[in-house]
Order: sequence, then C-alpha cells, then structure tokens
Amino acid sequence: MLIAHVERYLSLRQMLGYKLRNTSGNLRAFARFAAGRGDTHVRISTAMDWATEGTSPYTRHIRLRDAAQLARFLHAEDPIHEVPSNPFRAPKWRPLPYIYTPEEIVQLVGATSRLRESYPLRRQVYATMLGLIAATGLRISEALDLRLHDVLPEGVLQIRRTKFGKSRLVPLHPTATTALERYLEERRQLAVTDDHRRFSLFASWPTGVGNSSLGVCEIAIAANRTSAPGGVGSPLPTRNLRS
Repeated sequence: MLIAHVERYLSLRQMLGYKLRNTSGNLRAFARFAAGRGDTHVRISTAMDWATEGTSPYTRHIRLRDAAQLARFLHAEDPIHEVPSNPFRAPKWRPLPYIYTPEEIVQLVGATSRLRESYPLRRQVYATMLGLIAATGLRISEALDLRLHDVLPEGVLQIRRTKFGKSRLVPLHPTATTALERYLEERRQLAVTDDHRRFSLFASWPTGVGNSSLGVCEIAIAANRTSAPGGVGSPLPTRNLRS
C-alpha cells in the first residue's frame, strides 16, 4: 500500500514541475523497507530505522527529510500516518564561488583562440558561449539548449525549460548583442543538413561523429585547456562565470 502512495505522491509533484531524481529513489526504497516490516502507513520508528542506515550524517538527514515530506502529504488525508521530526543535522558547507574580474573574463574568452580547430567554428562557439554566460548569468545547460529561434529581435534571448520547467526572457547588453550577431553571421555561412546542427545555436561539427551536442563536461575541459586567471595554469571554475 505504501508503494502505491509513494508513486501517487511522486506523480503529483512531478506534474508540478519537480524533478525528484534522488527523492524518487529514496522514497521507493523506504516503501520497500516499510513493506518488509508489514507497515501499511508511515511509522516514525520505521522511518528512523531506515534513515539510520544511511552511510553519512548528510544521507541520514536527506532520507528522513524525504520520508517526512511524504508523511505530511499522507497525514493530511489519513492521520494514522506519523510524521517524524528530523534529529539528523546535515553539514551546511558550500564552496565559495570564484568571482571573475572583467579582466579575467576577457582573458578567458580571448584564450579560446588557442583551442585546436577540430571542427568549424570551434573557437567562435566557445568564445561566444563563455562570453554569453558571463554577460547574462545563464546556466551552462541553458546556453547549450539555445536554438537559433531563441534569439529574439532587439537583443533578447528566450530561455526555455529552465531549472524549474519555466521559461524566461533575458535582455542582452548591446555589446553582447553585437558579439552574438557576429557569431550568427559566421554560423549561417556553414552548410548544415543535420536537424540538430541546423537549429542549435551552439553545436559541434566533429567529423564522423553522429552526436553533435556539446556537453557540460566538454565546456569545462575546453575552458581549462585555455588559460587560467593569472596565468598560473590552475583549473578554471567555469560554472562560477554566472555567479
């Protein structure tokens, strides 16, 4: 019975736009654990025992948090479900973001001219993409998802299917608009037949490779192959361009 409740709860939240990639696995595991004990409702003792099997304080905290959120949802329908409190404390630590100076951004974008030209416009693709991320605060995944028709008139980008499944409009600074238009002019001169390459704003053209999509890891690797701030050769925190 709990397994059916979990599937219903996950389905409802996913319809509201939540991804629940880790949560879904946790709750299904909890439902199996509770079913093994013969439970038909959420029990505090069962939730605590299942959470305690986590390998770290953070894992135990997340497990019990997910179980408690499920229990609150079910308790509103049937008060027999017990809602556990969470005694586990997750360590609150996040790495400090690296704030790029304007000079470092110029250095990073300029260094793309030293990338090996393994496909047409490779240098221009990375220079434009990194500059666009720095100028707008786009996530790397959002920049990778851009299509040609997302470049709207008067210097506006349409960002589709963002982190929470919504869309938004992003106005561009005139300098960013000029750089993007220059890239698009070069982009249009390529003879492209593949549908993905034809409509994608940033796509690779590797010879003999079917998948033309750039990936987040490829972006980071290419950036780290250019030049680090200060010229010391350390890895570039590419994700922090949008900080």
